[in-house]
Amino acid sequence: MLDIATKVLVVARLENREPVRLLGGQLLLRVSRNTGAAFSFAEGATLLLTAIALAVVVVIVRTAPRLRSAAWATSLGLLLGGASGNLVDRMLRSPGPGRGGVVDFLDFQVWPSFNVADSAIVCGGVLAVLLSLRGIELDGRRPAPDPADEAA
Repeated sequence: MLDIATKVLVVARLENREPVRLLGGQLLLRVSRNTGAAFSFAEGATLLLTAIALAVVVVIVRTAPRLRSAAWATSLGLLLGGASGNLVDRMLRSPGPGRGGVVDFLDFQVWPSFNVADSAIVCGGVLAVLLSLRGIELDGRRPAPDPADEAA
């Protein structure tokens, strides 16, 4: 919801206007449309990215009942929120369903502009990698150590 709200606000206030400069000009708030993935990766693959986002949403919703870990719930919640936020743009914005450009508006000028959903996807993905590396399961347990590994 935060992603959608910020995009509605930014489009209403900043579309076709000069960028707003913040942090001494290091951060620009300006509207751009992204047909690619997070941080403008794979531009022009909008239909494919729409299908991937739909698949991600379905997988997370189907996985949710098995979650017993607050950390995994946070990770998957961030991924679900980010995928859903950008999916709304792809479905409802011009030029049409499944092909709409995602509204980006945060521009630090050192990498492509992004939005709240992109940030959620990155944070959720990083958390998922950390949880996986620590061996934490969806139910919050860690697999028992293998005695053979300890003997070696």
